[in-house]
Order: sequence, then C-alpha cells, then structure tokens
Amino acid sequence: MAIDDLPDEHEQGERVRTWLRENGFGILAGIVVAFALVGGWRWWQGNQHAQRVEAGMTYQRLVADLASGDLADAQRQVEALQGGSYGVLAALDLARAQVQADQHDAAIQTLQGTAANDPALEPIRRQRLGQLLIDAGRAEEAVALLRDAGDASGLETLGDAHAALDQDAEARAAYSRALAQTDVASPGRGLIEIKLAAAGGEPTPDEAS
Repeated sequence: MAIDDLPDEHEQGERVRTWLRENGFGILAGIVVAFALVGGWRWWQGNQHAQRVEAGMTYQRLVADLASGDLADAQRQVEALQGGSYGVLAALDLARAQVQADQHDAAIQTLQGTAANDPALEPIRRQRLGQLLIDAGRAEEAVALLRDAGDASGLETLGDAHAALDQDAEARAAYSRALAQTDVASPGRGLIEIKLAAAGGEPTPDEAS
C-alpha cells in the first residue's frame, strides 16, 4: 500500500466518530449494566451479612430469655428467626425448655411450626418432633413424619413409633436399618440392639457389635 493510500488524521478521526455514533450507546449501556451488577452484588453481600448479624443477635436474646425462664419472649424470638439455621436452632432450644417446663403440646407446636430449610438440622428437628409425638400418644403421626428417615436417630425413633403401635415387623426393620447406620463404637448402639431384640429380632452378622 502506498503512503498516499493511508488515511490522514482527519479521515481517521471521522471514522472513529462514526463508529462511536453507531456503537457508543451499546458500549455505554454495557458499562452501566456492569457497574449496576457490581453494585447489586455488593449490596446483596452486605445485606446478607447484616441479616446474619441480626439473626445472631436475636438468637443470643433467645438464649438469654431461656436462661431467665422467659419462654413467652423466647417464643417471640423464634418467630422472628423463621428461616435459616438460627431459626431451627432456636426452635430446638425452645422446645427443649418447653418440655422441661412440662409444656409438651407447646413443644410439639414449636417444632411443627419451624421452617424446614436446613438439610443439616432438619433430621434433628424431625427426630425430636417424632419422639415428642410418641410421648404424646400420637405414634401414627411420628410414623408419617419419619417414614423417609435415613439417619440412625430418625430410624431408631421410627422403630420406637412402630413399637408403640405394636407393629413389631416394621419396628424390627427400622431398628435394623438404624444399626446399619450406627458405628460399632457408638454408645447408643447397645440400646438399639436391645430395642431390636424386644421387637423379636436380632442383629445380623453385619449389624452385630
């Protein structure tokens, strides 16, 4: 290409201005969107952090209420914590205090009214609720609650519910599954074996401690 064929500064400038007129809005919009996304993400992170801090403070107030025996105010803290791990922990703590105060029906209501959205704590909530239902003579509800249990404690409580209903075959099946989930060194293993024997069963060679 000859030097004369190269665009001069004026021609180059015109090309740049034309390109900007045709594409400038899209570039500007992209920049605005990018800043909005970054700002939105930072706001979301900040909001999540603030919510966790507030939930932690509310949980500490609940602990103080339980220590002072103020179950009514503790109930309000549980209601304020619906959703998330703190909500389940608060409900478990309140239900335990209610049982100690002979408020068994209230404890059942507390655990039934807790949002079940924490996969780590949900088996604990269900097992405790199932045990309370059995103690209240509502073993059928405990069976329905724990029918899909896959953890050792839940399966043991499911066996207890079947045993309370004189359903020995179902109780044996649940206790056997609980044993399969329980380490041979676990302190609670012996009790499950006793329950299995009471239901007319015995550990298989793989289950025997």
